[in-house]
Amino acid sequence: MSNNQHIVWHPTAVMKADRQKLNRHKSCVLWFTGLSGSGKSVMANAVDEKLYERGIQSYVLDGDNIRHGLNQDLGFRAEDRIENIRRIGEVAKLFVDSGQIILTAFISPFREDRKMVKEKFPQEEFFEIYIKCPLNICEERDPKGLYKKARSGEIKHFTGIDSPYESPLSPDLTIESDKISIADAADLIIHELHTKGII
Repeated sequence: MSNNQHIVWHPTAVMKADRQKLNRHKSCVLWFTGLSGSGKSVMANAVDEKLYERGIQSYVLDGDNIRHGLNQDLGFRAEDRIENIRRIGEVAKLFVDSGQIILTAFISPFREDRKMVKEKFPQEEFFEIYIKCPLNICEERDPKGLYKKARSGEIKHFTGIDSPYESPLSPDLTIESDKISIADAADLIIHELHTKGII
């Protein structure tokens, strides 16, 4: 028998709507997904910087950074990837509840996992942003030398090489990072946030 049945959710005195009112903007998660080297982290940080300049409360959760702490016990097998995304979904939910715009930069290769996270949020609080980039371009960029290691067999279960990436079927926004500059893409995302009434 699970001990979870004895755990009761404790309501907070200050609610999400109160924090959004204080911040003068709504909160949501911008879920950046795409291959390694597609530009997810760079894009998320560019948007975060623009939000900061506007006095908007935001924070970036980066896949590599999270694996240095919260998810340092996870590898890259399918079951580890699923748990990786589940944990990030829960952390993102806390950030949104705190009234912030959270930008997550994770490969998150499986559609089912992204769907699982999306279902944790109201429709207006989750935006899937597909950073689309051909595999060969990502390999040419290879900023961390990971593709080279994967091709040589040094890294196993690497997305795009010996582990699949399932591209989004209906993302809220698609950014073709081999065809648009980081600055222009960030402006496009900021415009979307305005259009959606988030900021």
